[in-house]
Amino acid sequence: MKILDFKGRTALITGAAGAIGKAVAQQLIEDGAQVVITDYNAEQLARVAGELNCKSMAADVTVAEQVKKVVDYTLENYKKIDILINVAGIVGQGLVENLTEEEWDRMFAVNCKGTFLFTKYVVPQMKENRYGKIVNYSSKSGKTGSALMSHYCAAKGAIIAFTQALAYELAEYNINVNCVCPGITDNSGVWANVSAGYTVNLKMPKEEVVKKFTAKIPLKRLATVEDVAAVTAFLVSPGADYMTGQAVNVTGGREMH
Repeated sequence: MKILDFKGRTALITGAAGAIGKAVAQQLIEDGAQVVITDYNAEQLARVAGELNCKSMAADVTVAEQVKKVVDYTLENYKKIDILINVAGIVGQGLVENLTEEEWDRMFAVNCKGTFLFTKYVVPQMKENRYGKIVNYSSKSGKTGSALMSHYCAAKGAIIAFTQALAYELAEYNINVNCVCPGITDNSGVWANVSAGYTVNLKMPKEEVVKKFTAKIPLKRLATVEDVAAVTAFLVSPGADYMTGQAVNVTGGREMH
């Protein structure tokens, strides 16, 4: 059995204008999948779609009508969705007493509601076809909390619980549901945002921030977007047919549970 073989499979990937989402889409396309990508940033999404030569539709993952349009667009073009990868998410920092309700609600809307909505609209045809692979994006911070990121950690922890619940709910339909828990990923929008925040909140230069966090990683380097994409591709491949409900760490050993 060829592990990464997606010939004849259709994948829908959210958050694909970002570095990780783009890398995941590229990996699946290289391994034979038909891919539709979506993101809130329409201009950047169009550039990525042009580079990857795949179909795309911009959408706000927090708006049900827009999410449904993306799902319908994918089904109109490819008749089915075999793979759903919910990469779309945001990150933020701040002392809990300084967080606003709007910041809290926005964090859960993009990370959790967006994942829920795409799953809600994709699952019925997966059930009908009795096949599906869903990968949700959590974080190492969804397992072990990180200071100054309480709202982010709470949202990413919720993604893990949502994934586990779905794994039970959808198993009888031959639908596997797993999630990826990346650690600090170099050259990604998330790390750019987080590192910028830490330089302010910890009052140290970015080079020192990188050194501080790398020192906590057994493999002594940050993850790359390719590291994360490779694990994601495996989880939606035939090689992971016996895996469901798992929250898989991509942290260089920093997270081990």
